[in-house]
Amino acid sequence: MADEIVIADTGSSDRTCEIAAEHGARIFSIAWENDFARARNRALEEVHTDWVLSLDADEMLDPESPRVMPELLSRATIAGYKVPIRNYVLSLNQRVWDRSAQPNTSRLPAASGYPAYIEHENVRLFRRRPEIYFEGRVHETVGSRLLSAGLKLGAAGFVIHHFGFVADPETRSRKNHLYRELGREKTRERPQDAQAHFELGVEELDNFKNPAAALQCFERATRLNPHFQLGWVFSAVALLQLGQYQEALSKLRSAEAAGAKSLLVFECQGDAYYNLGDFESARRCYRRAEQRGADTAALDTKLGLAEVRCGRAAEGIAHLRHAIEREPQSVEPYDALVSAYVWLGRLEEAATTAENKLEAVEPQPQFFLRAASIRAHLQDFDRTIHLLQKGLGLFPHAPKLLEARRELETRTEATKAT
Repeated sequence: MADEIVIADTGSSDRTCEIAAEHGARIFSIAWENDFARARNRALEEVHTDWVLSLDADEMLDPESPRVMPELLSRATIAGYKVPIRNYVLSLNQRVWDRSAQPNTSRLPAASGYPAYIEHENVRLFRRRPEIYFEGRVHETVGSRLLSAGLKLGAAGFVIHHFGFVADPETRSRKNHLYRELGREKTRERPQDAQAHFELGVEELDNFKNPAAALQCFERATRLNPHFQLGWVFSAVALLQLGQYQEALSKLRSAEAAGAKSLLVFECQGDAYYNLGDFESARRCYRRAEQRGADTAALDTKLGLAEVRCGRAAEGIAHLRHAIEREPQSVEPYDALVSAYVWLGRLEEAATTAENKLEAVEPQPQFFLRAASIRAHLQDFDRTIHLLQKGLGLFPHAPKLLEARRELETRTEATKAT
């Protein structure tokens, strides 16, 4: 049991305060000033206990925590603990910064329905002392204060479960826009803070799909701190999205010179080489990522395509089939396997794969069009018209499907006339 529960309410509109009060929480309202650190520090002013555990509204403390916490609080030399935070996500292909998703093995009922989580650490359990407070308008932390004060950090033996990444799209959109606004303010307030520029860049890249703006942020971060590994790595990620593959390789060399050896480095190198047509180098990079522990359907797909283009057709097809087995409702592995079969001239297998995709994933007009196109190349016109008719049954006004059917009917009539 906690000695006290303090809730700082910045404007909830549901029954949060009422429910919390029923469980013995002490609640007070504070004005929201576009500053998470300020809000958290205002909450700290109301705390009277020797230790503080900070939780967000979309987080849950692991049920095992009470068992291990007393021993952690008894360590006289420790001023704070880095707590693993499990961020639940909807796909094993997602990442947070440079961290990849891993299969969800949690037995927590609230988390069991999600396929994966991405783990990071943050200082959430710490002593209540005047020199320990939150810094940063967004992505706020007390960790920097602990380190600058020369205080000792330990590793917590419990986890916090975070559900913010699986919120509904509207909630996520509101949060993304708020974080971008706060990130911009943070860089104006702290123009020499490389981390602040990096955080804003990630927001632009991942949540607003704006690699050009993100690149400016990442390059600013590496100018401020040439040893900033993630700044170099994410500069390369942005350049890949901009189609500047040689420049991306240059940034990745700088990342490695700064000590970066992450799986993301190898995968990005593979992406750059593949798009430059150096398929053997791409294959080697993807293999390095695989050997270092990367284990996703997305990497299987990339490695499979690279192997096919290197002349290792059997190995490549096996990787692509494995990717489909792992994520049978994902579009990308099917598309890659179709492309591989087409490139190998195995059109019958390409057509079958394209048709299997129609049964496995949420259909779109272009999926029917591609399957029909391959059948047309095989001169299997009965099957072609069947696929077009099936697509039009779901999407009766799809212009490209209508056009393809008209062309096929015109060709069939001309053939009959001759």
